[in-house]
Amino acid sequence: MSTEKLNPLEVALRQLEMTADKLNLDPAIHDVLKNPKRALTVSIPVRMDDGAIRIFTGYRVQHNNTRGPYKGGVRYHPEVSLDEVKALAMWMTWKCGVVNIPYGGAKGGVVCDPKEMSKNELEQLTRKYILAIIDLIGPLKDVLAPDVYTNQQIMAWIMDTYSSVKGYSVPEIVTGKPVSVGGSEGRVEATSRGVVFCIREALKRLDMRQKGVTVAIQGYGNVGSNIARLLYNEGYKIIAISDSKGAVYQPNGINPNDILQHKMKGGSVAGICLGTVKGFRGCEEITNEELLELECDILIPTALENQITKANANKVKAHIVTEAANGPTTTEADELLYKNRVMVIPDILANAGGVIVSYFEWDQNLNRQHWTENDVNIKLEEKIVNAFNNVFENSKNLGVDMRTAALMTGVGRVAEAVKTLGLG
Repeated sequence: MSTEKLNPLEVALRQLEMTADKLNLDPAIHDVLKNPKRALTVSIPVRMDDGAIRIFTGYRVQHNNTRGPYKGGVRYHPEVSLDEVKALAMWMTWKCGVVNIPYGGAKGGVVCDPKEMSKNELEQLTRKYILAIIDLIGPLKDVLAPDVYTNQQIMAWIMDTYSSVKGYSVPEIVTGKPVSVGGSEGRVEATSRGVVFCIREALKRLDMRQKGVTVAIQGYGNVGSNIARLLYNEGYKIIAISDSKGAVYQPNGINPNDILQHKMKGGSVAGICLGTVKGFRGCEEITNEELLELECDILIPTALENQITKANANKVKAHIVTEAANGPTTTEADELLYKNRVMVIPDILANAGGVIVSYFEWDQNLNRQHWTENDVNIKLEEKIVNAFNNVFENSKNLGVDMRTAALMTGVGRVAEAVKTLGLG
């Protein structure tokens, strides 16, 4: 979907450099924060269904643990790189700082195409990956979670593999598990629900109505589809949705449940206008790039990095860009959007609902408790609304954009911990 190939680590380091300048950060602490504490590359041999042995490359990067154990997802994607995983681990450190939970950042990834692999092959890959990194992870060391193209089932395999080695059940090694094996109520929708809470607060701050607000969503995986459904149920008008194969635009509004049913039957957003799906007659098939430039109130990128760049930022017509994905906007694009009075709710705030409820799941597992979904959602709302309001006030008082304010909050908290421990 990207219109421009950029190195996400360069984006992350540039963001840190700009934030360090704003905070007048001690150069020694800046040096600590720009380097991950540990970066592991592993080779993962898997016997495929046809009997052949295939070697996959996997990564686990642990960025910083001064505020608590490492925490971060594992993604399966053919374009995973070490630099990407380093960037994502760094962003996770700031994200945990922004919402003030006691974790540091980590990330994992395996270079593969899960769409082309069987369930058996994915299970073998997952178990071998965990065995390759097992010395670095643990409930009080590094807690894993789902990310792009990983899900509850894969998290269950991670838990089972780790527990089998330890000789007893260790649900707290991983979050985002099925409820039946210690997962938290509300975890599947947590990232999406956090995005919706942030959008609601932004509309309040901008004195914008909620009913009939127009929304375009780039990406229709778990996060994108749940955002669409939650917003639709609250009266927002979804006018465009995309997946990896294309996008659909309907100015009169789309029922996202119809698209989800279509995709569950093996269809895709691309071509839906030509089919017989109810409610899509008269719609227009567009590209992912065109979706980003639609006239709308809220644009929500939920896909991969570097979707909004200096090449297309001036064409973004949304009033609010809410980053459900990690790193979808480059630093140059940030400057252009701010100049054009587009509010960007940055990834380290907007999509923090997932790590917040992951923290709740970890807490429940450590104490062998199980909370109701209502309790989880109430705690999530309180946590992310407080974080949003803190970042918004800092943005207003300091005269900076929301990302800079969020980074100053997250980096500032981590830097203070590094300084207090005497590591800088």
